[in-house]
Amino acid sequence: MKYALLSDIHGNLHAFEACLAHAKAQGAERIAVLGDLVGYGAFPAEVVTRCQDIQAQGGIVLRGNHEELVQTHSVNDASASLSLGGQTAQWTHDQLSPAQRFWLEILPLTACEDSVLLVHASADAPERWRYVEDERTASLSLDAAIQDPAVRYVFGGHVHHQSLFYRGTGRQLMRFEPSPGVAIPTPKHRHWIATVGSVGQPRDGNPRAMYALFDSSAAKLTFHRVAYDHMAAARCVREAGLPEFFAERLETGR
Repeated sequence: MKYALLSDIHGNLHAFEACLAHAKAQGAERIAVLGDLVGYGAFPAEVVTRCQDIQAQGGIVLRGNHEELVQTHSVNDASASLSLGGQTAQWTHDQLSPAQRFWLEILPLTACEDSVLLVHASADAPERWRYVEDERTASLSLDAAIQDPAVRYVFGGHVHHQSLFYRGTGRQLMRFEPSPGVAIPTPKHRHWIATVGSVGQPRDGNPRAMYALFDSSAAKLTFHRVAYDHMAAARCVREAGLPEFFAERLETGR
């Protein structure tokens, strides 16, 4: 089975559609959206509708921290409004129908199948939205996930960059730096944990969208970067009246 792993869409419909089209061309058989469908971008309702369609067609959709942020109790929290995500939360909340907000609220935090645990943030405490960004935090997430002996892989998002760690014969995790478009053998006799990057808001100085493709039959993981009309996406952020910073971030990838 070939899984397209997409995370952190952040209301960026341009990038989302480009990644879905790319994944289809790569032979993806199932779509998994790993949370943060909304926040920052100009098309939250359209992205949610697209994800609802994906779920209806047998895909997997998880809840991220931005799905929580747009719920009424978070939007009205003064401390939340001070965060970057909080600056767009009220606007995003108002763009979504009550049915869409309810659907976001009941999305699961994790999904597990085919030796894979999917999660938005860290598997050791999915609801706390911890960042998996180094060997220590990756180890905590992996250790929690492999309490289920069937799990060999953990795939998440949240950190907006692409990374891969594996555990060899000892307890220490090793970091592997992926190259876009290069399939990486990920044999099941090891344990693996990866962050698939952000579709809708890259932050590494490269505006191209990110996602990954996992071939469970061949045990290979490929990280992809996808060019899309990021200038149009930025223009739509401005036209929506959202903070200028979020438009500039799409233009520069930072």
